[in-house]
Amino acid sequence: MFSSFFSTSAPVDPTAPTFHPVSSRYATSELFGELAPSDTEWTCAAASFVTETQIFYNVLEDGTSVMCQLIHSAIGVWYPSIQFTCKIYNPNTKETIWKSINVTNFILAPPGLDKRSCKGDQFSITHKSASGTDYPESYTIRANLADDLQISLDVVRPAGVPGYKIGKGPRGGFSYFGPDLEKPEGYAIHRFWPHDIATGHIIAKGRALTAKGPGMMVHAIQGMRPNLVAARWNFANFQSEAHGGVSAVQMEFTTIDAYGRNGDGSGGVKVNVGSLVLGGKLAAVTAETKWPDEDESDKALVISRATHLGLVADEETGYDAPSEIVFRWAGPSIVADAQGAVDATLKVDLGSPKAPKGLIEKVDVLAEIPYVVKTVVNYVAGTKPYIYQWLNPAKLSVSGPDALVPGLSAGLEIDGTLYSEATFIS
Repeated sequence: MFSSFFSTSAPVDPTAPTFHPVSSRYATSELFGELAPSDTEWTCAAASFVTETQIFYNVLEDGTSVMCQLIHSAIGVWYPSIQFTCKIYNPNTKETIWKSINVTNFILAPPGLDKRSCKGDQFSITHKSASGTDYPESYTIRANLADDLQISLDVVRPAGVPGYKIGKGPRGGFSYFGPDLEKPEGYAIHRFWPHDIATGHIIAKGRALTAKGPGMMVHAIQGMRPNLVAARWNFANFQSEAHGGVSAVQMEFTTIDAYGRNGDGSGGVKVNVGSLVLGGKLAAVTAETKWPDEDESDKALVISRATHLGLVADEETGYDAPSEIVFRWAGPSIVADAQGAVDATLKVDLGSPKAPKGLIEKVDVLAEIPYVVKTVVNYVAGTKPYIYQWLNPAKLSVSGPDALVPGLSAGLEIDGTLYSEATFIS
């Protein structure tokens, strides 16, 4: 971790690119990189400032949102910090259950299992393979987070919806930071299950809740200080059981000023990756880079973007919060027997800071992250990172080949549930 202090390498051109986005590295036909077993293995890196996480998001039949997250953080010279967090939100009662615990006696790859499985005193996540079946992969999640919160979920991935990253091969999915691609200053990667099905039960506050519903999983790694990866994040997770299973997923981040294509000061680059599942099949994978000195085209072959509209100053957080967000996806179908262009738009009304719609919480990031992380993450003085979390009913407007969903060529409005986030860091 101290090698940079003693570097003898040649000076770097101050206008050389300091950011290399995954969204610009692959041709349209190469965007879909199907996950290999090693892609969802835990690396549990011991290097400084590497944060690895796996998050399961599901929406149950009564509309309840369930999020289970495991976080492995290697911070500086400290031992890794491992947390299991869970958030359950019922939009009907407006009740939120939130629990975050420090895991003890963490074990990677328990006996008889590979590195896609792990456990601790308070939880276990067990990966299982069933090749050749309708559900070739699954995770079993068991967690005893408190006397009044126990979770038991089985999450299965349908055969028609493979996991993906952007681009094939060992470098697929990676965005790199710094002027030297071979020795990057940091990296970020996201690997997705864009549509899955959870069943099981949750016991919370003495009540048993039957858990059944669609969702997604993401396995992500940030290989640098989190405040250097991005200044902003957007996330969309639309799920519907209509037409055999529909999902629309997006993850977008905006770089800080130091990371762009013309050196320090050329940042503000947006990297957006996403996907569409239609008719129970992974129909399209999208990726787009928005450079700050270029305009976006609505006629691009591949579109993957999130747009904040109706910005309103939020006195509580100090940020301009969107009253609407429009998410857009477009790209060629990757289903062999359903070729053609796929296009989808999702517009969500979020209300205003004083009269929000679907707001779960404004998460004060510094109040939630572990103490050891706070001591090494130097946020800009006067800023306070926040995550806005919303859950809303939504309509996905989508068109594409009829071979995916009957009538799709004329356009369909698909009802579902949208979990979305907007993160402001600096």
